Amino acid sequence: MTDPARDALPLPDYDHLPIGGLQSRVRSLSTAEVEELLAYERTHADRLPVTEVLTTRLDQLRAGAEPTSGDPGALRPEQGEGRRGSPVSPAASAHPFSPPPHGTPDQRGRPKGDRREP
Repeated sequence: MTDPARDALPLPDYDHLPIGGLQSRVRSLSTAEVEELLAYERTHADRLPVTEVLTTRLDQLRAGAEPTSGDPGALRPEQGEGRRGSPVSPAASAHPFSPPPHGTPDQRGRPKGDRREP
């Protein structure tokens, strides 16, 4: 079941945007659109970092800032065509290790033998 208020928001998939993506994408919105997002946020999740981003942008718009060009429908940063694969090079990766000498849950340790003090 979808929320009609969520479907009408100016940013598609708003609930799943990371803070960095929200900060960049909210710049393309008008004062009324930011107010709409802020009202939705306060009545739903009311996440403090998100309300701070929206309130800051709303203050900027009310102080005379203009919406910048941008595409509110652009890909989210985590879905972009950026880097793929591990950012760690083989030279910087951790060395392989052996299980501890006392064994692992699937491989019990072997007794060391009879150790008596002289």
